[in-house]
Amino acid sequence: MSSDDSERAVPARSLETQAELTPEQTRAVLDLLAAAAAVDGQQPVSEQGRLQLRGGAREGVSHLLLSYGGELVGYAQLEDTDPVEAPAAELVVHPAHRGHGHGRALGTALLAASGKRLRVWAHGGHPAARHLAQVLGLTLFRELRQMRRPLTGLELPDPVLPEGVTVRAFVPGQDETAWLSVNAAAFAHHPEQGSLTERDLADREAEPWFDPAGFFLAERGGELVGFHWTKTHPEEGLGEVYVLGVRPGSQGGGLGKSLTTIGLRHLAGRGLPTAMLYVDADNKAAVSVYERLGFTTHETDLMYRTET
Repeated sequence: MSSDDSERAVPARSLETQAELTPEQTRAVLDLLAAAAAVDGQQPVSEQGRLQLRGGAREGVSHLLLSYGGELVGYAQLEDTDPVEAPAAELVVHPAHRGHGHGRALGTALLAASGKRLRVWAHGGHPAARHLAQVLGLTLFRELRQMRRPLTGLELPDPVLPEGVTVRAFVPGQDETAWLSVNAAAFAHHPEQGSLTERDLADREAEPWFDPAGFFLAERGGELVGFHWTKTHPEEGLGEVYVLGVRPGSQGGGLGKSLTTIGLRHLAGRGLPTAMLYVDADNKAAVSVYERLGFTTHETDLMYRTET
């Protein structure tokens, strides 16, 4: 080795944890996410995680920024807001910097920050993510399916609503409190959806995709009993069954299926060629309903956790 080689500076890996990102850091993370999505074919961080990049500090949420030679090469988000479940995390390494141990460094930091009580999403379940989970000693415990069906030439039977039920569109500034209450009840055992707050809802209402005309509320006697919130991804030609819920005690009678049909017809009317939705693989009843409606599995997100 020459003297030049021995004196050459080796880029240093550095990790910082922040409760709140600066605008510059937010832009750098969003650029990293976009680069990863372009290569991987799906977003490496969930919608909730992307929303939590902006708007200041949020209780229980921390951001881990991994730099190498002064360049941001990895990002992780840790959310410790569930009073029962272990903290949940998402992490991503820039495609140009993979294969150099950066993912393991982020994973190790997450384990330390969570006290080795950790749940981690692997969106798309890529082999590299599966390998990293194994290296970190994590085990698979949840599968979230993305299902799709064509909307072109959509033929679904007319929705038949239970007696006394009417459907109307969501009214911003009027329906938030009632919707949050029914959403929490309908998803009481769902680790993400059931815990949405006023701030979470306001974040989504402020997004460019939000359209109250595609947010359907089912009422009986003036009381909210179910809903179907649709979402559009026009650049991808996708319409999404974003959230579909029925208040406990109002299940049965075909309300969920009727709301699904109403939403799918709305999305088809927007000229979108394909519908998508997410459902837990172990929710056999819901998977069966969606399969009967013509949905098939497109890809699967995996969640790993430390042994409990």
